[in-house]
Amino acid sequence: QVQLVESGGGLVQAGGSLRLSCAVSGRTFSNYAMAWFRQAPGKEREFVAASSWNSANTLYADSVKGRFTIARDDAKHTMYLQMNRLNVEDTAVYYCAGGPGGYTSPRAVRYSDWGQGTQVTVSS
Repeated sequence: QVQLVESGGGLVQAGGSLRLSCAVSGRTFSNYAMAWFRQAPGKEREFVAASSWNSANTLYADSVKGRFTIARDDAKHTMYLQMNRLNVEDTAVYYCAGGPGGYTSPRAVRYSDWGQGTQVTVSS
């Protein structure tokens, strides 16, 4: 059974940084594309960033480009999201997602496995 467990969320002031982690268990980490999504109160879930299984290809939402960085540590079966220069609009529950195969996508349907989410709150 595949499990994705997020950690690293919390409360931070605007302009600050956080690093989210997503630990994967129950399957091989290779040939497994991964992504981050987020959902703010009253809004639909939206794409944040994605990485191909070998980190050769990455995608970012325009709203986070230049501020967020997605990375993978294959030895630790863990994916990260480094978030810098956070603003109040980044407040949301952040979810990690994964799906078999090599290609990335900003579409949620691409990913079959999901974590439970971790709350990120940015105060002004």
